[in-house]
Amino acid sequence: MNAKTVKLEAGLYFVATPIGTARDITLRALDILASADVLAAEDTRSMRRLMDIHGIPLGDRPLLSYHDHNGARARPKLMQFLAEGRSVAYASEAGTPLIADPGFDLSKEASSEGYLVTSAPGPTAIVTALTLAGLPTDKFLFVGFLPNTKAARISAIEAVREVPATLVFYESPKRIAAMLANSLTVLGDRPAAVCRELTKKFEEIRRGTLSELIDSVKERPPKGEIVVVIDRAGKATVNESDLEEDLREALGRMSVKDASEMVAGVHGIPRRKVYQLALAMDRTDG
Repeated sequence: MNAKTVKLEAGLYFVATPIGTARDITLRALDILASADVLAAEDTRSMRRLMDIHGIPLGDRPLLSYHDHNGARARPKLMQFLAEGRSVAYASEAGTPLIADPGFDLSKEASSEGYLVTSAPGPTAIVTALTLAGLPTDKFLFVGFLPNTKAARISAIEAVREVPATLVFYESPKRIAAMLANSLTVLGDRPAAVCRELTKKFEEIRRGTLSELIDSVKERPPKGEIVVVIDRAGKATVNESDLEEDLREALGRMSVKDASEMVAGVHGIPRRKVYQLALAMDRTDG
């Protein structure tokens, strides 16, 4: 179906674009792209390809680049278009703008100046992964990308360990093995899913416990864009004698810090509590 050219009210229109398959776009989104006075995109080449696929001519309309690295320079021009009473459509390279994508500062400034700010909703990798992961979806927390360094990554995972919701992360193929290993250490062996290349030709969902997924990615390293979904913390009661036994065994082959991290993750309890117990045991055994 061809897009319709309609008269748009002046304002800022955030347009969700496909995360893989080009036909995963709404009819309203196509209408907005065909009708806006001004177009802005995180990647203008991707925008042009999408418009070509759906037969939407750019004509003599401006198409501006707007992304994380040039936002401060490009935003005044877009605000000027709004001040002139024009309709401005913005799309990130894939998915929904502002969701781990640029657009927040533009949205904030446009709304604070009193301009119309609205959205043509559509694809997002978060919801797609939740739909396919086979884990609870009644409550979830989108964590986004974790830090690059091990220490910072572990701290970030620890910060969400007790959240009573399914956890959703974005990850890269280069870091997926380390991320899963750190998650196992901090969270314990929870059910999880590694979802890659969603809606694309090589879409794949790997489900299992974190330890099983670690073995899977070592055996067959995944490629492409990845979403990791991890189940929420369980409510199992920790037996103190089992905790001490596991901790004593771990202390026999690793440092107090590493032993505490591992045992806390296995039992799903705060690391600080286990660390204090490990210090006491280490002094006693010493």
